[in-house]
Amino acid sequence: MTAATPLPGAEDDRLDRLRLLRSRRVGVATFFRLLREHGTAREALRALPAIARAAGVRDYAPCPEGVAAAEYRAGLACGARLLVRDDPDWPAALSTLPDAPPLLWALGDTGLLARPALAVVGARNASSLGLRMARHLAAELGGAGFVVVSGLARGVDAAAHRAALPTGTIAVMAGGVDHVYPPENAGLAAEIAAHGLRLSENPVGLVPGARHFPARNRIVAGLSLGVVVVEAADRSGTLITARQAAEAGREVLAVPGHPMDPRAAGCNALIRDGATLVRSAADILEALGPQAAAAPAPAPRPASPPAPAVPQRERSAASGPAAAAPLRERVLERLSPAPLAEDQLIRDLGLTPQALAPVLAELELDGAVQRQPGGLLALGS
Repeated sequence: MTAATPLPGAEDDRLDRLRLLRSRRVGVATFFRLLREHGTAREALRALPAIARAAGVRDYAPCPEGVAAAEYRAGLACGARLLVRDDPDWPAALSTLPDAPPLLWALGDTGLLARPALAVVGARNASSLGLRMARHLAAELGGAGFVVVSGLARGVDAAAHRAALPTGTIAVMAGGVDHVYPPENAGLAAEIAAHGLRLSENPVGLVPGARHFPARNRIVAGLSLGVVVVEAADRSGTLITARQAAEAGREVLAVPGHPMDPRAAGCNALIRDGATLVRSAADILEALGPQAAAAPAPAPRPASPPAPAVPQRERSAASGPAAAAPLRERVLERLSPAPLAEDQLIRDLGLTPQALAPVLAELELDGAVQRQPGGLLALGS
């Protein structure tokens, strides 16, 4: 099939919008300005070369139709749908953002976009206590009728997604909707596609770079009534999401942490600057007020949805370096200055006591870990 062959069943305007957005020098603001001035994406595409010449850009050509058609077919091939702002299931909350995406690739249950949502985000290198808090909050918020939104990162994001799978979760991806990053979350991403929703504004197949994550974060914030931060270092990417939420008029909420744990510095600073302090989901619901009361009860879903098969490419990627991190590093990552029960650490790491004992002994001798009364462990001073 050549690039000029029409796309079976595709709407011409949908493909024109994709071409317009993928055209060189056309960003979000320019896209919407061109639509306002020219009425349709097709007319905007026709006008682009002349507009470029007037701006001193020679030999300008919009995105070729074949390139946009190839992306469209690739999206359909991976099971995704292309949503545009005129679609009935377009998320209304996103339309209030000044830099709202003109289109989204959606893989999964787009019905989740009609329900009220809350974001749960936080550190990639989260402690065991942070992961437990993320799971607890996500499960309670799901039970209260909210869809849980996050960014599919390792750590807090992944924990929140897993806990909310039975009630509804949306993963906003920095790369293409078909490109899972980090690779270790391939299995989780497959479950979300089957029982939740994956979203991306970027081209299918795109490998994310550093610049794509802040843009992803604005969508996480924009979809949500509020953003709950569970562990975040000072100047971390998670704080970008919190700032974007505040700028968009969303609630900003944070779980406090131990002052000596650098992963708590960002949350503690947010609370100091006016964010709502969160001890449980009840604090979140109280902060939302009438918006919380309007959340419907979630539709019944399987308590433990069966995991779909993960493609071989994703299975291979998931066994990369991150999955094989040395046990010593994994232990230190899960601990914090706040004491944690040793049996909880064993469960979190999925190990036997016999496998963990020699590593703990080594860390204790090094002073990296302190053993406290009652079978508690904490990072050394």
